[in-house]
Amino acid sequence: MTWFDQLFTRAPVGWRDVLDVAIVTVVIYEVLKLIRGTRAAQMVVGAGVMAGLLVLSHVAHLETVNWLIRNAVGYLVFAAIVLFQSDIRRALAHFGRAPFFRLLTKGHAAEEAVQEIAVAAGMLAKDRVGAIIAVEREIGLRNYIEGGIPLDAKVSYDLLVTIFNKESHLHDGAVIVHDDRIAAAACFLPLTVNPRLSRELGSRHRAAIGLTEENDSVAVVVSEETGAISLVLDGNIERGLTPDQLRGRLRQLVSYGRTGTRTQRFSFG
Repeated sequence: MTWFDQLFTRAPVGWRDVLDVAIVTVVIYEVLKLIRGTRAAQMVVGAGVMAGLLVLSHVAHLETVNWLIRNAVGYLVFAAIVLFQSDIRRALAHFGRAPFFRLLTKGHAAEEAVQEIAVAAGMLAKDRVGAIIAVEREIGLRNYIEGGIPLDAKVSYDLLVTIFNKESHLHDGAVIVHDDRIAAAACFLPLTVNPRLSRELGSRHRAAIGLTEENDSVAVVVSEETGAISLVLDGNIERGLTPDQLRGRLRQLVSYGRTGTRTQRFSFG
């Protein structure tokens, strides 16, 4: 068999081969997206040039160049780790937020988000700072997210309190939590037109009710006038919650509400 025949003689392609190529392709694509526009892109170009020189030195029998590159690779890898440690951390964090890995930690992340929201609501209520926090569930809130200021930040009580600070430009509007992260702030929500609502309810409560009338999201409202904490679900509102009660309600709704088996309904109070 000639070399020409060997070139076109290949073993059958199995599902493992397809999976292998697919995984490598996705990894390379994600890495290229991640390093685009960063200093790491220059490092990749430099690594490509060195790889080309290594191949050229092997083919052209340039022994000195080949020896120099082979001995320098170990030091260059160590130097790259030191110089680009921030980019490496960002890359690892990016892969850690991939959908597959998020499914593994979703329960813990949801519990943390509930805790942070409850603490923030308690602090805002104590200072009588108005706030509205909408938590997305099965039905997406992209239309409202796109109308606000995008953040894509981890849910924390520090950030929530800062957003709703009266001196902040993000104070007006709602914060929307999507997949255990603050997707956007200063989002404007639709006001309810329900004529049976109490006149004591302000624009924040009416916006929360209007939002939850359209979808299955959960809204937390802190009254600026009274400092009362309210929870809104399915267009119904429960008022006068303590931070601990709010934590219990959200834990139940966020952890189990997606199955629809443990969702409670509330009446006007």
